[in-house]
Amino acid sequence: MAQANPERVLRDLHTLRAMGAYRTGVHRPTLSAQDMEARRWLVAQLRETGAEASIDGIASVVSRAMGDGPKLLAGSHLESQNHAGWLDGALGVVYALEAARAVAEDAGLAGAGAGVDVIAFADEEGHFGHFHGSRSFTGALTEAEIDAARNRTDGRPLREALAEAGLAGLPRAQLEQGRHGAFLEAHIEQGDRLERAGLRVGVVTSIVAIWQYRITFEGAQNHAGTTSMAARRDAGAALTRFCQRIEARFPEVAGPHSVWTVGRITLDPGAPSIIPGRAEMLFQFRDADRAVLDRMRARLEALVAEANAEGRCPATLETLGQSEPAVMHPRARGALEAAAERVAPGAWMALPSGAGHDAQYMAPLMPTGMLFTPSIGGVSHHWTEDTAEQDIALGAQVFVAAADALLRG
Repeated sequence: MAQANPERVLRDLHTLRAMGAYRTGVHRPTLSAQDMEARRWLVAQLRETGAEASIDGIASVVSRAMGDGPKLLAGSHLESQNHAGWLDGALGVVYALEAARAVAEDAGLAGAGAGVDVIAFADEEGHFGHFHGSRSFTGALTEAEIDAARNRTDGRPLREALAEAGLAGLPRAQLEQGRHGAFLEAHIEQGDRLERAGLRVGVVTSIVAIWQYRITFEGAQNHAGTTSMAARRDAGAALTRFCQRIEARFPEVAGPHSVWTVGRITLDPGAPSIIPGRAEMLFQFRDADRAVLDRMRARLEALVAEANAEGRCPATLETLGQSEPAVMHPRARGALEAAAERVAPGAWMALPSGAGHDAQYMAPLMPTGMLFTPSIGGVSHHWTEDTAEQDIALGAQVFVAAADALLRG
């Protein structure tokens, strides 16, 4: 049976931690020098397992294990959010690398030609766009989208960044239909459910959909000192009342795991002595149940209609994105649950993922499963993000055991 080497896993993670080190976390944005250093390091490690490995034209690292036996695909992402954590993404890539090594070192599996193909998807963190690596690999990313993509921090074109990284003109890797029996991804939880329950491993049941909107209120810009309250058409006040209605009315239709967020509010012109003539908010909600999502969308539309019927500041609702929830496959999930019970009996739980992951783009195409390790304090997307090293080691053992089981059928 293939076995993880926890010391090797931790050594690899700390090696990656030094690439873009920032306080106790990392700053390794997509296509930065530090990100490319990490990708080249991974290619070298994968080639040492006997696999073919390279960086493709969208900056994903893709490997191909040798042999004619059963194959598994595993991976996550290497880049980080700006000035953020050292494990978000990197943990899943190193677990996948360890699975590839462990299978290559197992005489029975290697002799049967079994292997783990590893992928480090580019730009899961969205520096240039929306899951470019996994969407490219699954055939959903167009050349026009690449042409239009800009870095969210400095506006740099993606084509320019790819060229400076030496990737211009390279082909983009595509999923080979029928090659893989399943896809596995590991990740830190990015929440505190495991920690609160005193558990050490999570097996994901589903990945939430994220539905995002822009809501705009049109009022009348005027003087803040000379315009009476009765005469005002204050778009900012209308938006504030709308936010209060969301907080009061969404719990009536939400599910037990639903969340919603007003991520940004913009007032125009945004001056202390001017009544806002226009107000805009970015709003999203998340759930893994399509029926709940539909109820929340209907409630949002109803609240906009109510605001228009009652107020003096017309509201418009614009859809920015509506992804689909992804349910993990019973076979892949079952392998992870069986491995968790064998390696960490009584110390694991099944739970949904409240964050998006590359696995949600793989789930419609092959049996997909996902493993979580605990996040200390539930912190992620911040440089204080961390996971206990004993939990990292335990998670690697569960991940490799599940990969072994899936390859053996």
